[in-house]
Amino acid sequence: MSTLGIGVDIIDNSRIKKSITNKKFVSRIFSNDEIIRSKKAFNKTAFFSKRFAAKEAFSKALGTGFRKGLNFNDISIINDKYGKPSIKLNNKLQSIIKKKFKTKKINVYLSISDEKKHSIAFVILEKK
Repeated sequence: MSTLGIGVDIIDNSRIKKSITNKKFVSRIFSNDEIIRSKKAFNKTAFFSKRFAAKEAFSKALGTGFRKGLNFNDISIINDKYGKPSIKLNNKLQSIIKKKFKTKKINVYLSISDEKKHSIAFVILEKK
């Protein structure tokens, strides 16, 4: 197994707090699944901030940023029943990964955290 990419991002939660009042911003950045799950979130700012940072960190780990067809809302952050976050690798993401790294077999590790003022995410992409 070898590391293909590492990405990290930190965001000032106040930026997201202001932005999520704009429905166009929310639909452009977040997947439909995330928007639906946000309705159950107690702290919407933290919910969206952590996901925004995770998307940025993932794009950095890919080494492409948001270009060549990759959009924020293509990336969906999900949680297992214990709350562990992960990135849902849909067909579009799998295609981008295959093209970039010449492999379909990849592990994606995601860690997200927040404090009152900031949210941070760290992503590692590893070839299986």
